[in-house]
Amino acid sequence: MKIGCIQLNVGFGKVEENFARAEEKIREAATLGAEIIVLPEMWNTGYALEKLPELADVDGERAKAFLQGLAMELGVHIVGGSVATRKGDKFFNTMYTFDKDGNLVGEYSKAHLFRLMDEHLFLEAGDEMNRFALGDIEAAGVICYDIRFPEWLRAHALTGAKVLFVPAQWPTPRIDHWKTLLQARAIENQCFVIAVNRIANKVENFNGQSMVIQPWGEVLWVGADDEEVAVIDVDFSIVDEVRGRIPVYDDRRPGLYSMCQSPKQF
Repeated sequence: MKIGCIQLNVGFGKVEENFARAEEKIREAATLGAEIIVLPEMWNTGYALEKLPELADVDGERAKAFLQGLAMELGVHIVGGSVATRKGDKFFNTMYTFDKDGNLVGEYSKAHLFRLMDEHLFLEAGDEMNRFALGDIEAAGVICYDIRFPEWLRAHALTGAKVLFVPAQWPTPRIDHWKTLLQARAIENQCFVIAVNRIANKVENFNGQSMVIQPWGEVLWVGADDEEVAVIDVDFSIVDEVRGRIPVYDDRRPGLYSMCQSPKQF
């Protein structure tokens, strides 16, 4: 299956420009033959957290209509990265996923909020998993900082996901962590990881390096440090091969892990 990764230059608080740019790049990816198209995190507003009362998408209605319309028109699945949304008087970082028929198959609000960017001061954390199917591909999605919590990604993999989608706004100073953590999540969960990061000017300090990683940990593609649309061909049958060769799911001992539910406080 061909995966289109859109490494987008997200404008800070520039909603109209961001929607226009996202549409342009989605259409480009479809023209290049992408069957699944993936956007980065918070592509509608960037991290304009203090401006959320005026910028956030109320109930995600604009983003949902936008993504649904393009999915149906172009006949592609769209993992819609994530957008800043407003529900009542609360704000969320929300991922919407539509299949090629325009069905909303996944909705997820970021579960782990990143305190170093003050997310917890402006956003509410989600508390539900994000499992969905795109055609016959069992998938799951998390957002950026979530990858530092391996138990959260394992919980999704245990439900049968063969691919984990990770939209992000991961900063340049910790880009080595990004690469290492993504490879680890692919290897330990024996699944594909499709991770799409944003790029930005030097002031905002995001440099792309999006990645497609197969279950053995092999990196199939790494994005550059500029805006880019890449289409990568992946073979999801590898997942069953890897899980058959090294049966970590069969060898798990969940009873032992329950002993670790109250870790030492640091």
